[in-house]
Amino acid sequence: MPHCVILYTPNLETKTDVGALCRKLADRMLTIKDEAGKQVFPTGGTRVLAYPAAHYAVADGEDDYGFIYINVRMGAGRSAEVQKNAGDRLLEVVKAHVAPMFEKELVGVTLQIDESPGQVYDAKHSTLHPLFNK
Repeated sequence: MPHCVILYTPNLETKTDVGALCRKLADRMLTIKDEAGKQVFPTGGTRVLAYPAAHYAVADGEDDYGFIYINVRMGAGRSAEVQKNAGDRLLEVVKAHVAPMFEKELVGVTLQIDESPGQVYDAKHSTLHPLFNK
């Protein structure tokens, strides 16, 4: 499953490097550990995907406002402390990345973390996980 999905207004593509943001988020995700020191986002399953919105309307429409929505999904069973730590650490990355844009542009950012409880089906077929589970 994609662990991090970014949806953004396409007017931001000339104002920030979304691909670089993806890499920065993935790199940070790989460093986040739980209370036992175990990686929260397994290396082989860490994915960051970004999509420009085909259509959008932001705020009152008086200006060409931008928006970035980031949804992070993690497996069930992590403590509230681990979830908050993950959110805080990922938001640090986003804030640092967009800081130059925030000086000149009117942009909103939302980062949310969801847990995936109640899965009724979760299948994986991958040659990535074995590579990193050695």
